[in-house]
Amino acid sequence: MAHDETAGRLVLAATPIGNVDDASARLRTLLETADVVAAEDTRRLRVLAARLGVEVRGRVVSHHEHNEASRSDELLDVVAGGGTVVVVTDAGMPAVSDPGFRVVTAAVQAGLPVTAAPGPSAVLTALALSGLPTDRFCFEGFVPRKPGERARTLAALADERRTMVFFEAPHRLEALLGAMVEAFGADRPAAVCRELTKTYEEVLRGPLAELAQWAAGEVRGEIVVVVGGATRPAGGGDLTALVAQVRARVDAGERLKDAARAVAAAAGVPTRTLYEAALPSAGTRPTP
Repeated sequence: MAHDETAGRLVLAATPIGNVDDASARLRTLLETADVVAAEDTRRLRVLAARLGVEVRGRVVSHHEHNEASRSDELLDVVAGGGTVVVVTDAGMPAVSDPGFRVVTAAVQAGLPVTAAPGPSAVLTALALSGLPTDRFCFEGFVPRKPGERARTLAALADERRTMVFFEAPHRLEALLGAMVEAFGADRPAAVCRELTKTYEEVLRGPLAELAQWAAGEVRGEIVVVVGGATRPAGGGDLTALVAQVRARVDAGERLKDAARAVAAAAGVPTRTLYEAALPSAGTRPTP
């Protein structure tokens, strides 16, 4: 449907994820002409506008995860009155692991126009650079911080066939990659993308175990992790043979958890899947 440029509208506008030259001409125009700019961080918006050489003439309001629900009505009142509201986040596309979803949902429910000014995306940039299949993928965002919840989340993804994209803070990267080794197997191909589009951009590709070892050092910057999908279900036809290998090692005196980890690493299957499959044949449940 054609859009009436004179009517009110809500616009989700993508901002650069690193290199300011990636800002679109449309973003510049929107920042200059919008009635209201709703920014995740108003200070960062002012810095971006200065770097772009544009003047934000409209009203600037904060719009972040803590006030998004309460701010939505105010923003939609502007749209309903015929004004243009531009939503921006600190980097990338609003509503993708960033504020924006609630106000879009509210606008749709109210029958108000919603559009987007597309642009940079850390998810798509990392996916394209990873060297992993791009025909089918899923975005998982940040996994839980607590070890137990993180392990359960990743275990549920062990059989996922699509390429997976995750966000993570640099100081938690080592723990995440270690948990991925346990859940997906040491040999699962992956890529760690750091500081995308910035001066010190770096993309490391390799098996999860190698990337986890690399992450044991100091890591800085914005991080995106891309992981290849499962090539076969973790409970495939060869699982019985692997369980037999684990049982043989346990019978020889090895702890079940250690045996499962060693066999899983050699076979490239998730440790947790093999461990749980081997439990019935081990007789008693060992201490984790």
